[in-house]
Amino acid sequence: MGFSETKQVLGTGADGSIITFNSTESLLPGNEDMDFVVSWLKPLIPSSGLSDGDFLYLAAAVGVATCPGAPQLQFFAGRPRAVAPVSPDSGVPKPTDSVTSILGRFSDVGFAPSEVVSLLSAHSIAANYLTDKPFFIETLLQGTLFPGNGSNIGEVLSPMNGEVRLQSDFNLARDARTACVDANKLRGRLAKLSLLGQNKGELIDCSSIIPVPAPLPPTIRPHFPAGFSNKNVQKACATQAFPSLTVDPGPVTSVPRATCWGGGIDCWLHQQPPTPIPVV
Repeated sequence: MGFSETKQVLGTGADGSIITFNSTESLLPGNEDMDFVVSWLKPLIPSSGLSDGDFLYLAAAVGVATCPGAPQLQFFAGRPRAVAPVSPDSGVPKPTDSVTSILGRFSDVGFAPSEVVSLLSAHSIAANYLTDKPFFIETLLQGTLFPGNGSNIGEVLSPMNGEVRLQSDFNLARDARTACVDANKLRGRLAKLSLLGQNKGELIDCSSIIPVPAPLPPTIRPHFPAGFSNKNVQKACATQAFPSLTVDPGPVTSVPRATCWGGGIDCWLHQQPPTPIPVV
């Protein structure tokens, strides 16, 4: 999001500057947890022959392909090397921003509210091996607890132990402008995001090299986590009835504590000592 169609000082878009200028950009608001991710990727880039921007989006597309049920993402190669870091006001939306502010920021780069919802479904991919579209299901469950060391900036009550709920996700799931939006079409939205600031006509479509994700098992459908049901839902869409869903069997769902690589946000929220990042 270091790009703007109205403020040219922000940055040049999807060029991998977060890797090229990591020592600077990792300190910007909204990027605090990116430095340890970059530290995994950066040593691999020189031998690949790709620019930082191309490698970043290749890694993202291949990573998503490991998730059963996920879309096969598009990958375009040929981005030039980033020439400068984004400005201190990077424009990256924060969990504490209002819905109006977040939608306005995305509108500035050409994304409608429905497209913002699709992009936020990537939060589900980041947290689940099976992408069974739980974004609005779990986000609409009434929060009752904080999973870590109490309330943190940008965090709100979660329905289950171990799950961190972002304030922005909570608000977007309940706002009239976004509450009724289907979070499908992630493939096209991510492709659009990956081309911000780039001339698509000068890039090469290399999407065929991205693995095709395995399909979801036929038994996996949108569902309530074990221990939750319709009575726990804070219904937000006034024009559509909440669907009738099955409930997973078993004890009340909790989310296992993630391995705390390198000292990222998981460590901060759960007060864990970081696990050293493995050397590739």
